[in-house]
Amino acid sequence: MSRDEENYYGRHGEPRKFDPKFRGPIHNRRCTDIICCVIFIVVILGYIALGVVAWVHGDPRKVIYPTDSYGQFCGQRDTLNENKTILFYFNILKCASPVVLINLQCPTTQLCVSKCPDRFATYIDVQASYRYRPDQWNYFRQFCKPGFNNPRKSVAQVLRDEDCPSMIIPSRPFLKRCFPDFSTKNGVLTVANQTTFKDGRGKTRNVTDLREAANGINNVLDARSVGIKIFEDYAISWYWILIGLFIAMMLSLLFLVLLRFTAGVLFWIFIFGVIGIIGYGIWHCYWEYDHLKGIPGSDLTVYDIGFQTDFKVYLQLRQTWLAFMIILCGVEVIIILMLIFLRNRIRIAIALLKEGSRAIGYIMSTLFYPIITFLLIAICISYWAVTAVFLATSGEPVYKVMANQTLCKYANLTCDPETFNTTNVTKLCPGAQCTFAFYGGESLYHKYIFIFQFANAFVFLWLVNFAIALGQCTLAGAFASYYWAYRKPADIPLWPLFSSFGRAIRYHTGSLAFGALILAIVQLIRVILEYLDHKLKGTQNSFTRFLLCCLKCCFWCLEKFLKFINRNAYIMIAIYGKNFCTSAKEAFFLLMRNVVRVAVLDKVTDFLLFLGKILVAGGVGVLAFFFFTQRIPVFAQEVPMLNYYWVPLLTVIIGSYLVAHGFFSVYAMCVDTLFLCFCEDLERNDGSTAKPYFMSASLHRILGKKKLSPKKA
Repeated sequence: MSRDEENYYGRHGEPRKFDPKFRGPIHNRRCTDIICCVIFIVVILGYIALGVVAWVHGDPRKVIYPTDSYGQFCGQRDTLNENKTILFYFNILKCASPVVLINLQCPTTQLCVSKCPDRFATYIDVQASYRYRPDQWNYFRQFCKPGFNNPRKSVAQVLRDEDCPSMIIPSRPFLKRCFPDFSTKNGVLTVANQTTFKDGRGKTRNVTDLREAANGINNVLDARSVGIKIFEDYAISWYWILIGLFIAMMLSLLFLVLLRFTAGVLFWIFIFGVIGIIGYGIWHCYWEYDHLKGIPGSDLTVYDIGFQTDFKVYLQLRQTWLAFMIILCGVEVIIILMLIFLRNRIRIAIALLKEGSRAIGYIMSTLFYPIITFLLIAICISYWAVTAVFLATSGEPVYKVMANQTLCKYANLTCDPETFNTTNVTKLCPGAQCTFAFYGGESLYHKYIFIFQFANAFVFLWLVNFAIALGQCTLAGAFASYYWAYRKPADIPLWPLFSSFGRAIRYHTGSLAFGALILAIVQLIRVILEYLDHKLKGTQNSFTRFLLCCLKCCFWCLEKFLKFINRNAYIMIAIYGKNFCTSAKEAFFLLMRNVVRVAVLDKVTDFLLFLGKILVAGGVGVLAFFFFTQRIPVFAQEVPMLNYYWVPLLTVIIGSYLVAHGFFSVYAMCVDTLFLCFCEDLERNDGSTAKPYFMSASLHRILGKKKLSPKKA
């Protein structure tokens, strides 16, 4: 046994001796897990450096603006394309789907245009009539390469050099790109009310040939229209949404205050309600069993009739209802026996819940600490997202040879557009062009962009878990100072929340970072497994899918276990100021010595807090429903005119649930902290004058003591 363990448990593992000077969280501390703290700080500095490098090399315009075949942005200010904000594809039939169009480069010339075509036309027809219909030529050539105005050039050469598209079709802009203007008429797919079109190469084709190139465009456009209406609803109802969230906040506070008086009543009402429902089920099963007596065929067994797809057949058997009655009787007996043997532990759990409500009443500032955690996580998410975008757009324009001839040996090779016309490629491959392909590069930085994105995701997970750990440790220190106050509230230190936050940052950054690091590694592995599962979803290898499923399940369980261990380790760190591993070990064995109490308290707390969330979200939701549907006469004139009343209604319901979750997460942390302190109190002390308990009078009475030992002044 180590020296720390001897100081903690005694040389032979006996409970620790009473320390009359112990008043909760130790103030004379030393820095813990210094190596991890240094590594954490270095990683943060490196993360900042990565963001700076990504900011220098990245260009978000590559995401905002579409890029033409020359690597120029459509709609960029102070360029020739300033008024040309839409990307036009010469031959959209060469593009497989909108996803390919947006993320990859379609193998056809792409130009920036000011507007999409609004008519059918082919280059052959326009060239043949340009002398007596110059207006058609002037309209068509705006979709040709800039500067091209030679209708006398042969059609074959124009199409070979891709000076102009072979055809244009009515289109409309979507995501700043021209897509066919699809519509459905009598169940038939059409474009501008036509089902066929000329492809400019002597063939008449059906518009269904365009389906793959623009699959699902109409649905997305409809969704965009719905999105605009939803935005309008938010714009005129945000004030009432905020009022609803404020009401949810007040109801959450009220529920936490009332738990001091109603925790036991709510729990026992629920328990006896369950017992009553199961009792009714037993009676109903017996009634059905007795009612079927003497009916032909009811005495058959399930084995006799075999498997039946109509499950009502089984309900005509007495054996079925007898089995149901036996199962319900077994459940009823188990619940009653658990209540008999665990009644004292249930009373302790309820008393701790009431004590948690009292503790929050003395330290009200803890209820608003989740705002700090939310801001820290929001900063992490924002920095990660911005860095990811800049990294994704860090490449330089890469140009490749695009040839119409499939046998061209230079096809898909990189090229330089400034010197391309002086090479032999155009001679060996007539019609070949040096066009923009994608953003990339051959430098050391560009080669490791994937690694940088991986590091960006990992550090993001680490920082988010650290922010959560900091919040848990801070709250645990504040509530521990309440429990270990010998005279409540006189001995509660001034500003316990701020003092706990200062201790966590000053002394235990390394320990919190260590716990967050372990959790981040497991979460990153889970992300990788989800990615692999997504990629292998279409595979026929059953063993691979089974193995991935097992791994995902195992790491999910591991993450849940680590979160539980970390949470209690942070509580021990907040109280005793030891390193992460020691705190995690002591918390784990302390909980194992009180495993039944842990299980009872956890379930009682989960039930009451879940009930509270449902009551808050449901109550505010019902109120919002009556308000936005103009069913409250007093406020009928104040209700805004909405496109969809469910938009603010769902926002209020979900927001109310999240508000309640934020307040109740503080309460859950308070109960967990008080429980660990309670277990520590039982092991440290025995309630005598020499070693009095620090627990409240209600908890003391539940343990069977008549009165508390006299407390020193």
